[in-house]
Amino acid sequence: MPEPTVVITRPRAQADALAQAVAGLGRQAVVLPLLDIAPLDDPAPLRAALARLPAYALVAFVSPNAVEAAFAHIAAWPAGVPIGVVGEGSRAALARHGVTGANATIHSPPDPALSDSEHLLARLDLAALAGKRVLIVRGESGRELMADTLRAAGALVETVAAYRRSVPALTDGLARQLSSLLAGQNDWIITSSEALRGLAALVRQLDPGAGLSRLQEQHLIVPHARIAETARALGCTRVTLTGSGDARLLAAL
Repeated sequence: MPEPTVVITRPRAQADALAQAVAGLGRQAVVLPLLDIAPLDDPAPLRAALARLPAYALVAFVSPNAVEAAFAHIAAWPAGVPIGVVGEGSRAALARHGVTGANATIHSPPDPALSDSEHLLARLDLAALAGKRVLIVRGESGRELMADTLRAAGALVETVAAYRRSVPALTDGLARQLSSLLAGQNDWIITSSEALRGLAALVRQLDPGAGLSRLQEQHLIVPHARIAETARALGCTRVTLTGSGDARLLAAL
């Protein structure tokens, strides 16, 4: 019996490298982006914030998308400006732009299985940021925990949007692809709770009667406990929690 197809649900710009690595394991990979990432209509506020980088005591990127969108406007990272990231994907995105622990201070959660804002905040010296400027680079919307916690510690927090994200519409082509994938048993790599909720909405729209139950039968591979909680809240029981980073996702396969 052939092994299940591996469905990679990341935004398309981040999916190809993982798909190639999956193919290197001898597995068939299908790229099915569940979040569309688009540039902002007006990038002026982002450019203005990035022009002030040397003034910040910390710049936090909430995702690899935030890194990629910001570095479209950054020629070189200013020396001495610390960076905060929540997962290995964002570290890898920084490395693609030449920013590593060898030439910059990068704060991140110490445990890859706990790659989120809460554990990044626990890693930071919040008292040292009191009265200092902090920039959070994110999508147009998102959780406010990081900003609220930093403000409560006395930091002067600014947030700036770097990109727009949305769940794709259920086109005829996407409907056919989803129907085919849900007809069998596959391994779905889900790296965002928002994407998983969007997938659940799409399968309900595709098949109001049985769509969700067909999703509940699939095997989900997720890098973070919050995504696993979202999966279980949707009734999915075949969930593998890996920790952050492509290496752990591939090891789970």
